[in-house]
Amino acid sequence: MDDPERYHLTLTAAGRPVAHGWWPDETIARGKFLSWVGKYGAIPSAQFTLVDEIEALTLAVWPDQAQPASPPTPSAARPLHRLSERHRKQR
Repeated sequence: MDDPERYHLTLTAAGRPVAHGWWPDETIARGKFLSWVGKYGAIPSAQFTLVDEIEALTLAVWPDQAQPASPPTPSAARPLHRLSERHRKQR
């Protein structure tokens, strides 16, 4: 059975959590990521992060810190990478 809290999506603004969501399916979670960015991306200092909690991987971040903020598109999500040791300790 899929873990219902495997994929965790977080919206923060001004460094504070605004909304969280959890899904058992990566495809659904990525769709929610794009949907949330489209709906709430205009919030000042909004940042969206999608994490695979089981694999300890950040799947997507918007806006990408390496690029200026842009409208959400599937290519706006960063490729998979391992969470830093510091981030794992915070969880």
